[in-house]
Amino acid sequence: MLRFIVVSVVGGLLFGALDGVLNANPLARRLLDVYKPIARASINLVAGTIIDLVYGFALAGMFVLLYRSLPGSGRLAKGLSFAFGLWFLRVVMAAASTWMMFEVPAATIAYTLGVGLVEMGALGILYGFTLVPDAR
Repeated sequence: MLRFIVVSVVGGLLFGALDGVLNANPLARRLLDVYKPIARASINLVAGTIIDLVYGFALAGMFVLLYRSLPGSGRLAKGLSFAFGLWFLRVVMAAASTWMMFEVPAATIAYTLGVGLVEMGALGILYGFTLVPDAR
């Protein structure tokens, strides 16, 4: 249980750190300028950190529950298959909705898809190597 808690916290903090690095770099800022008219002037760091920690626990719990049914025979394969599923359900579907509802440049959508894959991949690898359930 202690390992689950530690990995969940690390996963949440990794989620937040990757969000910051991937969405605040110069390329991202230029590509995400399309959202400037509706974006907040500042981010609530406390709320964002809490949300990312909750995500860390939720995703770690989902990984443990789904572990045996995930495709692949090794830790890395299971972590990456979990990551790919997350990426599709969280990032691809959001990007498709954005593309359908808003006038957003294709480069912005492509960037969102790419960095989302990196982010979900990092979390999947973390969970795959650290949260293998007992063989009971």
